[in-house]
Amino acid sequence: MSRKRNFTKRQLRDALGMFATGVTIVTSRTREGELLGITANSFNAVSLDPPMVLFSLSREAHSLNKFESCDFFAVNILSDDQRELSNRFARTSLDKWKGVSYETGVTQCPLFPGSLAMFECYTRFHYDGGDHVIFVGEAFNMEVGTPAAPLLYYQGGYRLLMPDATDAEWA
Repeated sequence: MSRKRNFTKRQLRDALGMFATGVTIVTSRTREGELLGITANSFNAVSLDPPMVLFSLSREAHSLNKFESCDFFAVNILSDDQRELSNRFARTSLDKWKGVSYETGVTQCPLFPGSLAMFECYTRFHYDGGDHVIFVGEAFNMEVGTPAAPLLYYQGGYRLLMPDATDAEWA
């Protein structure tokens, strides 16, 4: 059996884009007090006991080394109303925190009001993930916001969740 791939990197990216994901902003604070934040749709639950989650960060990200040195991170699951915030933290910018309203949790990591849920985690593991580093954290503090439409990403853009006509909660 041949292990030669039958797709290009672009084709793989397009195919992976067929999987709709929620959008998060992962935040942290360095030991020196610098705020970190990146938009990520590479968030996933790992375990309920202990409560563990993961996200991955590109090896080309300017903040990678800083995230790797942090003991804690927070995951903010975004609502559809937070598109502008998602866009802001998706870009490399020295001023991404300027004028942004946030609260701090017990870890001093930034938390965004209006998020659907927020998890504060201590970093348990870093794993080699090819062109990404996989961060696994154990959640120890969680807040759930007001239910709202989630911010979804599909085929390279934001999408709206359309409720099923038979879903009583949406009717």
